[in-house]
Amino acid sequence: MSSKAAATRLNILQKAFTLVYQNGYRNTSVDEIIATTQVTKGAFFYHFKNKDEMGLAMINEVMYPGMIEALTQPLAAAEDPAAELYKMMHGLLLENTFFVVKYGCPAINLIEEMAGQDAAFAKALLHLSDNWKKAIISCIEKGKAIGLIKPETNPENAALYIMSGYGGIRNLGKIYGSSCYTPFLEQFKIHLNTL
Repeated sequence: MSSKAAATRLNILQKAFTLVYQNGYRNTSVDEIIATTQVTKGAFFYHFKNKDEMGLAMINEVMYPGMIEALTQPLAAAEDPAAELYKMMHGLLLENTFFVVKYGCPAINLIEEMAGQDAAFAKALLHLSDNWKKAIISCIEKGKAIGLIKPETNPENAALYIMSGYGGIRNLGKIYGSSCYTPFLEQFKIHLNTL
């Protein structure tokens, strides 16, 4: 693929991601994506045979790399796991300039909208979630190894709890606004200190 074709493909995926984030996957049409990217229908269908192929590429080529950078890399270098987990959550909720409170989290939204409806989407979203879960587990295991996390802490259970807390507060933010993030973070810090 030429660099121009690769740039066009990436542009389509990035614009589609923004539209899907704001409107939902089912409410975003190929025509809207084409209008936003200012490519022809032929160019869209040159890169993707249909909307679902584009949606899966969006998860794998836009969301996944962004998630790795924002969620897993910082945890890999954690020297104080509780502090790093808090910093990660704080960053996701209060420092991320792309996420809009009223729209929630793009990954959580897609899980809610598509995972139960389409096996390919479920698989791609599971891959996305599993990598975050593994990073949290690894961070907690490292904390256990260096004596900063209690030996009886179950890393997988803790990871699922942290992930579900994030998903829940992002959804509540859609109706309560960002004012619910600060009390959540206060309680999250207390929880981390019990690990």
